[in-house]
Amino acid sequence: MAQGRFSIARCAMKGVEAVAADTAHAFGRHMHDQYGLGLILRGAQKSSSGRGIVEAKAGDIITVNPGEVHDGTPLGKNGRAWRMLYFDPATLADTMADLTDGATGNAELTRPAMRDPASAIRFASLFRAVTDPQGGHSEIEVRENLLLLLARLIDAGHQKQMRTAPQGIEPARARIDDAPSEPISLHELAKIGGISQFQLVRGFSKATGLTPHAYLVQRRLQRARRLVAAGVALADAARAAGFADQSHMTRLFVRTYGLSPGLYAAAMR
Repeated sequence: MAQGRFSIARCAMKGVEAVAADTAHAFGRHMHDQYGLGLILRGAQKSSSGRGIVEAKAGDIITVNPGEVHDGTPLGKNGRAWRMLYFDPATLADTMADLTDGATGNAELTRPAMRDPASAIRFASLFRAVTDPQGGHSEIEVRENLLLLLARLIDAGHQKQMRTAPQGIEPARARIDDAPSEPISLHELAKIGGISQFQLVRGFSKATGLTPHAYLVQRRLQRARRLVAAGVALADAARAAGFADQSHMTRLFVRTYGLSPGLYAAAMR
């Protein structure tokens, strides 16, 4: 089990997940299918992502885009603490559209780390509003804090752009996205894309930041996480997500998310 403390809460706002962590765990390269907005509370960390190498310390706002490959390593032996809100893209679509004058519902968060005391206060208010079970949720408070936060984090004139994928990569990626739990070989993926296996591996890494296998594992983990959150038994979730068994899923789950599927399931009840 990873060293540290994690708590995960369902939120009053649909399509949002709240995470509070205090840990020295070093997260390997992974991705989320959600937008992430967070605040470093203590310590500092270094991470690499599609937007470069980033260092963030206490008081900094941190962000991640859906599908963005990143990692996270503490700076210092005492780890770091943070709070994070993960938003399903559909949940932010209307807000993104407001901020881009209707140009897009999936604008990119262009600032992976930001030091702005006013935004840190807004994030704290937003986190409390969506997690307080004693009536702290206010639609107006949530909405205005989201708008003010995101306005500082996106370029209103910039629509989200996927990195240009070499020819043949998109069909292979679509195959994984459509059925991550089903067995697939490198030969089959290359055949789908009409390219050689070497071209597939090299092009896939360029387009996504991950090899085909690593990308497949991330998609399987995302599926497993959704199933566990929905109350599916761990062994059944592992099988449905395409893992060899529950222990295989657990090892990868801990490595990626910093806590076991069992603890995640307990937090989501």
